[in-house]
Amino acid sequence: MALLGRTANGLFWMHRYIERAENMARLIDAGLRISLTNLSAGPEEWHSVLTSAGVEAGYRAKYAVFEPSSIIDFLLRDPDNPSSVVSSIDTARMNGRMVRTALTREVWEALNEGWIHLKRRLGRPVSETELPGVLDLVKRQTAYVRGAFHGTMLRNEIFDFANLGTFIERADNTARILDVKYWVLLPKHSSIGSPLDHFQWISILRSVSAHRAYTWEYGADFRAPDIIDFLVLNRRMPRSLAYSYGMIEESLGYLARTYGVEHECHQIARARTAQFSRCQSINDIIEGGLHEFLESFIIETNGLANEIARNYSFYPV
Repeated sequence: MALLGRTANGLFWMHRYIERAENMARLIDAGLRISLTNLSAGPEEWHSVLTSAGVEAGYRAKYAVFEPSSIIDFLLRDPDNPSSVVSSIDTARMNGRMVRTALTREVWEALNEGWIHLKRRLGRPVSETELPGVLDLVKRQTAYVRGAFHGTMLRNEIFDFANLGTFIERADNTARILDVKYWVLLPKHSSIGSPLDHFQWISILRSVSAHRAYTWEYGADFRAPDIIDFLVLNRRMPRSLAYSYGMIEESLGYLARTYGVEHECHQIARARTAQFSRCQSINDIIEGGLHEFLESFIIETNGLANEIARNYSFYPV
């Protein structure tokens, strides 16, 4: 029996917002690591994080200047920002409650306990020295939910809709983290290839917990093209764009077999996965413009999410 659109919607968005909470922490981590390389201590890196997160307009509506402490607070704990960590974990739990009977006890308890811990910690301001520990707390609590989910859930359409939410969000956010690096370097192209540039690319790897995994694949030579290749095309890297789309296509394939019908969203996902397969070298993407590629990718991925919602009769969030 097919899931009700309301249930599929709740599962999809519960997992999108769990992933969003973690990825917002990773985006802040990327900004923090890159800002440490800026000797002038200006706000450019944090402005780039706002831009890449897609929440600059919301920030401007509330603040007149780009102050790092205000930006961090807005991204981390501002309830007026629907993509902040605290808003994301609230929305994830709200959707989890709505589909409580579709979740195992372990998944619900991990989500509820994570919500309690994060609401308590983010209920007060986070100082600069506390920030790394708080970001680790966000990553850890969301990892508990994901671990309970993968360890206890039946592999049926419930799993597939939840998995779609996770990997739609992950693909979007990995692209945004990569785009932070573009915005930081945009005003000063002379930095490209410098030790500063090298260090910032390593910081991007660390922000997505991929530093050691990169060395297993490419060795200890941290070259920008290889790092971009790792995060865009490498199908063994669980946060890469290609891996995420492989999981999206797989989950949609399971749904097609479960319900006996394919939709437009299946064709869109298949076409994007095929584009990754045809790309022989990351240099093709770099030469065509990394920022332009990422910008188009983010738009297309959100278009796919909307098509999944339409094809499977989701209710609005």
